[in-house]
Parts: sequence; structure tokens; C-alpha cells
Amino acid sequence: MPKPLGELEDAVMSRIWKWNRPVTVREVLEDLQKERSIAYTTVMTVLDNLQRKGWVRRHAEGRAYRYEAVSSRAAYAAALMNDAWSRSDNPTAALVAFFGMMNEDQRGMVRDALRIAHGPEAAPDEENTPGSAEDGSGR
Repeated sequence: MPKPLGELEDAVMSRIWKWNRPVTVREVLEDLQKERSIAYTTVMTVLDNLQRKGWVRRHAEGRAYRYEAVSSRAAYAAALMNDAWSRSDNPTAALVAFFGMMNEDQRGMVRDALRIAHGPEAAPDEENTPGSAEDGSGR
């Protein structure tokens, strides 16, 4: 997995992901300048670095380049989570701690994601999971 994005790299990638189309240095520069003072050459260097790291691909358009994301923000977030989880000496405990940090809405999103990833037949039926009244265990 590539290294996590730096602050400026993330700001640039956020725009590319949001716009969901090939972009020029000038477009990114003008949008970034709404929030901070930044030079054209800085944005160009960041985009070149992102291209070298494999986050964007570029194609020539006249004398300039257009840059587009190689993968989605969701794929980036998933790779970061997977990397952090795989580095744990106790992945189960790491997941339990992670789920413990979540609010009920977030835990619902995890349940939804598991249903999508594995199909409805693979997701546990919440009414018949161990510890529920319907499973007969009395737990």
C-alpha cells in the first residue's frame, strides 16, 4: 500500500475525487487559492509527485497535462484501514476497539457493507444471532 497522502496531496486529491474528471494544474490551483496562498509550480510538483506515486495518471493536452485519479477515495480509505489493521499484532482486538469507537449509525454502515460485500444470505440475521431471544440460548 502506498504511504498515506500528505496534507497538500490530500487537498489536491480531494478535488480530483470530487470533480471526478481529468483536471489541469490551473483548475486545481484556482480552487486551492480560495483557501490558501499557493504557487502554480507547487501544485504542478504535487500533481507530478502524485503521478509518480501512482495516485493519478496524466495525459498530454496541448502543452499541458490533464490528471485523473487512478482509484476512488473509498478505495484509498479502505487501503489505509486495511494497512493499519494488518499491522496489528492482534487484528481481532484491533477490530473490536475500532467498532467500539463507532456510534450506532456507523455500526449500521458496517452491517450494510457486510451485506453488500457478501450478499444478503451471508449476513447474519440479527434476530437469530447468538445472544438474542430467538436463538434459544438465553444469553
